[in-house]
Amino acid sequence: MDKAEARLIMVRRVAELRQQPYSGLRDKWLGQPDCDQITGASGVVYQVEIEAVWDDREAEHVRQVVSIDDGGWRAFAPLTDSFIVAPDGSFVGE
Repeated sequence: MDKAEARLIMVRRVAELRQQPYSGLRDKWLGQPDCDQITGASGVVYQVEIEAVWDDREAEHVRQVVSIDDGGWRAFAPLTDSFIVAPDGSFVGE
């Protein structure tokens, strides 16, 4: 896997997700992970998994997680990134 290419794809996807409202992230991905296949410039097909989990259930903070791999051995240790968003749309811990 080309880590630089995979990281670029992941960073772009995270940036797109960070533009979405809290309710959209929560309602679409909380407990409902989803996968996309994205072909990089090199022609490698990457699997991008997106999911949301409660980071703090009481405060209703949602952790949005994005992971990417190329389906090979890297699937056992994908590249990942995440952020936490509060109900007011602010990012927690940033």
